[in-house]
Amino acid sequence: MRLYFSPTSPYVRKVMVLLHETGQIGDVELVAGSGNPVDPAGAPLDANPLGKVPALERPDGPALYDSRVICRYLDDRAASGLYPEGARLWDTLTVEATGDGILDAALLMVYEGRIRPEELRYGPWVEGQWAKVDRALDALETRWVAHLQGPLDAGQIAVGCALGYLDFRHHVRDWRNGRPRLAGWFAGFGARASMRATVPA
Repeated sequence: MRLYFSPTSPYVRKVMVLLHETGQIGDVELVAGSGNPVDPAGAPLDANPLGKVPALERPDGPALYDSRVICRYLDDRAASGLYPEGARLWDTLTVEATGDGILDAALLMVYEGRIRPEELRYGPWVEGQWAKVDRALDALETRWVAHLQGPLDAGQIAVGCALGYLDFRHHVRDWRNGRPRLAGWFAGFGARASMRATVPA
């Protein structure tokens, strides 16, 4: 398999963490490839027409994208149970969607500052994106913290990578403030070997 990646992409990190956790990291060749919405030149367009990473070329079918699809495929390939059966699956998928939603909003904030010309940037739009992050973090602190503290699953991986991205790109926002249970969970989760091996640089 060939995985198109960028070392700073939090979506790629999700896949990389899952590969480490399921013992499949040696089954994948890493291929650098990235772009952005206005300059997709370095993106793996043949593998993913949306011009995003990660994209996974596999021997048994067309390339897969996005990170949720790739993670589900790799989990199935390894029979690792990171997408559990039964009622817990729906909680896992919702927690995963919450982590991915944090990433979506946080990345749009980065794009606003890096890609849009300064005279066209709109502060209230940026703060609206952070408001999404803020609400999602509060939900993780209250509604989903018990799930996060349970058996390892894909939802935890998504949230862990989302919180790591907030530290990487938005540390001044101090997401830990007022969320002691979520901060405590991430202190432990971030110490996992898979997370240490995939810290963005």
